[in-house]
Amino acid sequence: MIFNSLDFIENLSINERLNHLGSEKKVPATKKLYRSNMMLNPLKLKHLNRIDDLEADMITLNLEDAIAPSRKKEALYNIALFLSHLKESKSFIIIRTNPLDEGGKEEIAFLNDFAFDAVRVAKVKSKEEILDIDRLLNSEKEIHISLETKEAFHNLATFSNIPRFTTANIGILDLLTSLGLPQSLVQHDNPTIHHILSRFLVDAKIAGVNPISFMFQEYNDTESFRKWCELEKKMGFTTKACMGPLQVTIANKIFSSNQEEIIRAKHIKHVFEDSAKKGENGFMDDKYGFIDEPIYRDALLILG
Repeated sequence: MIFNSLDFIENLSINERLNHLGSEKKVPATKKLYRSNMMLNPLKLKHLNRIDDLEADMITLNLEDAIAPSRKKEALYNIALFLSHLKESKSFIIIRTNPLDEGGKEEIAFLNDFAFDAVRVAKVKSKEEILDIDRLLNSEKEIHISLETKEAFHNLATFSNIPRFTTANIGILDLLTSLGLPQSLVQHDNPTIHHILSRFLVDAKIAGVNPISFMFQEYNDTESFRKWCELEKKMGFTTKACMGPLQVTIANKIFSSNQEEIIRAKHIKHVFEDSAKKGENGFMDDKYGFIDEPIYRDALLILG
């Protein structure tokens, strides 16, 4: 926990919270294995107080659609207060802002000097908006986007060559609305949803960013959530949006590398590199059959 007690914060007015900012600057996250991305509401002080000790690989502090307009300032100041007292966190910390022209620019400017790892801007439509974020945001932080519009879905593959733009999160419900499709399509066996997820993943990879699959909002339906994770892993996803610790536990388990895959990849790396020194890049291996350079590169991907 960041604070031993939250009583003093709850008794402060919104503006008074800025008088209690600390001077802590957590070190930037170094973890590269991102399996779970848990959304937190910064109006929930008990939840915010635990961002130093959660099992989620990523934590997103949400300023957008879950926060009523009348309380966005309160949520913003809460984030500032807790970040300024955060000494360390196991998680990669992200701030989800409102769209740039709906308060996002001001939110980025206000939070720029606090210690967090990335900003995630909602409802992005174009590469020009990402370039705007690149100009606004302090250089040590990553850029993430929420892909929720048909324009961004259509153009994602072209959003390349922005070095610190690293991650796209698909907001499936908003995207369906933007496409004029009903949200009832979100079923495990629906071919339209399979197509949307597959295209999102491939286009994100073309752009050179990590695609994070959507948040399943039926928090207590862990079996359905598990099925979504298993399906998305088969598709090639490595990270899943999560609503809380129960979903985080499932996502972390499913999206972890299989130990057998790691053993196989290490063996392939070793024997290929040994064979390459002898000038042979394609050969039969007693354990795993034919190995050549594409199989070697896949092993490196797994180990990376």
